[in-house]
Amino acid sequence: MARYTGPQCRLCRRETEKLFLKGDRCFTEKCAVERRQYPPGQHGQRRGKLSDYGVQLREKQKVRNTYGVLERQFRNTFVRAERKKGVTGEVLLQMMETRLDNVVYRMGLAPNRNSARQLTKHGHILVNGKELNIPSCSIGVGDVVEVKEASRNIGIIADSLSKAEQRGVPSWLEVDFQNFKGKVLEIPSREDIQIPAQEQLIVELYSK
Repeated sequence: MARYTGPQCRLCRRETEKLFLKGDRCFTEKCAVERRQYPPGQHGQRRGKLSDYGVQLREKQKVRNTYGVLERQFRNTFVRAERKKGVTGEVLLQMMETRLDNVVYRMGLAPNRNSARQLTKHGHILVNGKELNIPSCSIGVGDVVEVKEASRNIGIIADSLSKAEQRGVPSWLEVDFQNFKGKVLEIPSREDIQIPAQEQLIVELYSK
């Protein structure tokens, strides 16, 4: 299965804003965006103004890289979002936000989405009491996501939960930090989705 294996910080620098791809590092002075606030590459500091297409493309790339999916998967999600009722851009973000790997991350069971994806693939996550190792699986209202009991001594999980308890979790989720589990209370509204994206630009890009 194809996946991006390059530097995570390079993706943030390309968008000149934090995508929070490396967990706690993004909250420190070591964050690459804090140290070099310009795109990577030889001509990063001399790039000119973007065209309308360029602005739309960058918005799409920002959202796609935030959730850590490749182009085909993101495009397929957009096609499904178009078929659903509601505002297409908002539905797209809701579908990305309710992916299993993102829910695991939002609950604080993992420090970032890459770690959440790995924990899921390796069988450490249960959904409604059953092992589910498909990171892209959609999680619905009322579903309970938890760490398998045998996996609760993994240091990265306990450390991440401890920090999430201090930082807080989104209002559309309920987390029992002591028992390594959480529940989806509702589908997140646009206000609940903590991503500074202009999703309408993505719709315009794919609608051409």
